[in-house]
Amino acid sequence: MFKLEKVFQNDDSAYILFTNIVKSILIYISVYIFSILEKNSIYEIPDYEIYLQSNLFHLSIFLSIFYLILISLNKRDNVYKRNLISFITEDFINLTLSMILSLIIIFTLKLNLPIDNIFLYLIIFIVIMIGSAKLFFNSLYENLIQKNIIQKNIMLVGNYDEIKEILNNDFDKIYVFKCCIILDIKKHNLNLIKSEIKLPIFTNDEDIRSILEYHALGQVWLLDKGDHKIENSLVKIIKYSVDILIIKLNKKYNLKGKKLLINKYDFEFYEISRFHGVNLFIKVFLDKIFSLIFLFLASPILLIASIFIYFEDGFPLLFTQNRTGWDGRRFKIYKLRTLKKENFDKTVQVYQGDKRVLKFGKLIRRYSIDELPQFFNVFFGDMSIVGPRPHMVEHDIQYARLFDNFLKRHKCNPGLTGWAQVNGLRGATPNPENMKRRMEFDLWYLNNWSIWLDFYIIIKTFYAILKYKGD
Repeated sequence: MFKLEKVFQNDDSAYILFTNIVKSILIYISVYIFSILEKNSIYEIPDYEIYLQSNLFHLSIFLSIFYLILISLNKRDNVYKRNLISFITEDFINLTLSMILSLIIIFTLKLNLPIDNIFLYLIIFIVIMIGSAKLFFNSLYENLIQKNIIQKNIMLVGNYDEIKEILNNDFDKIYVFKCCIILDIKKHNLNLIKSEIKLPIFTNDEDIRSILEYHALGQVWLLDKGDHKIENSLVKIIKYSVDILIIKLNKKYNLKGKKLLINKYDFEFYEISRFHGVNLFIKVFLDKIFSLIFLFLASPILLIASIFIYFEDGFPLLFTQNRTGWDGRRFKIYKLRTLKKENFDKTVQVYQGDKRVLKFGKLIRRYSIDELPQFFNVFFGDMSIVGPRPHMVEHDIQYARLFDNFLKRHKCNPGLTGWAQVNGLRGATPNPENMKRRMEFDLWYLNNWSIWLDFYIIIKTFYAILKYKGD
C-alpha cells in the first residue's frame, strides 16, 4: 500500500533517518527504565512521576537529543551499512560524544547526576540496546530486500564485454539486474551470449517503453568504458520516466572520498527523479492521511451524487479505466460515472455539449465531483494528491510519438490535481497543442517539486475549480 520501493530507489536516507530516530527513542527509554529501577521495583515502571523526580531525568533528555543530532550530522553518505565497523564508527562514537556533551551541560548547570555503579550499568545497558537495535535493523533491511521493497530493478546497456564484467562482480543483493541491451550484439554469437548472460537480452532497436514497463525498471545503467559512444542509447532512453546512471568502467578507486559503486566504479546520475528518499516518504505518508480526511469530508457529496446517478441511469455508479502510472505501470482509475450506458469509443474525450453526458453528470463534471473516488486510488498508492494528471494508455502512446519528453511525466505518481490544472489546463485536450502546454507544466513540476509546492497546489486547487469551470 505504501509502495516504498520508490522511497529507496536512489538512496537509503529515509531508512537511515528512521533507524536513527528509533535508536534515539531507545536511549531515552533505557534511561527512563533505569531512573525507575534505581530505587524502585519493576512494578513502578509506569509511574512517570518517579522518572520526573529522578537524577537521570535530565540525562535522558540531553543524551537522546544529542545522539540524534550527531548521528544525523555525521552521516557520510545515504547508503545503509550493516557491518560491525559502521556500528563502531557511527553508533558507538556518536553515543560517546553525546554522553560527553550531556555531562558537560549537566555539570555546568549543576544538575544532579549519580556517578556510581548504576551509571556504569546504565551505559552498558544503552550500548546493548543500541547494538540489539542495529542487529534488528540489519535483519529488517535484509527482509525488505527479499520482499523487493528496497531493491533496485536495473537494465544494463552496453557492449557484451562490459555487461559481462558488471555481472561478474559481487554486487549487493539490493541491485537486481532484470534485463540488458547489448549494443554490439551483431558482433557475437547469440547462442553463446545467451548461455553466458542469464538475463533477457534486447537490442537498441526494440520498444524501450514496453521493456521498462514489463520489467518494472527503476534504473538504467549505461556502461561506459571510454572506447565507444553512448549518445545513441541516451537519445532513446532519455525520453522515458526512468533514472539513468552512467557507469564508468575504467576502474577508479576511492582516493578522494568520492562515492563509487561497490568501491570500484565511478558513476554519475545523468537523469534522476526528485521523488525519492525522506521527502517522498513524507509525501506518501501525507497522501494516506489527507486521502482519508478528504474521503470522510466528501462522503455526503459522494452519496448524493451516487443517488442522482442511480435514479437517472441506474448502475454502475463508478467508472473504471486503465491509466498510466509511475514508470508506465498501469492501474485502474476510479471515477463517478457521468456518461450514459451506451456503446461508444471510450478513448474519445468528452467535449463541450457531448450528448453522452448525463444531465446530472454535467454538474458533477463542472465542479470535478466525479474525481472524488480517486482518493481511493491515492490511498491504495496508485496516485498522489498532487502530480501530473493520468491519461488513458492509448493517449500516452499517441502523444509520446508527437513529443519526445511526454513520457517523462511518469517520473512520479499521477495526481488528483497538478501544476497544469491550477494554471487553467483542466479537462479535455482537443488538440496536440493543448497537451503540449499541459506537458510543459507537468515537467516544470517534476523538476521543481517540493513538499511546500504540493501544499501550494492543493490550496490553489480549490480556487482553480471555481475559476476554471468546464468539461
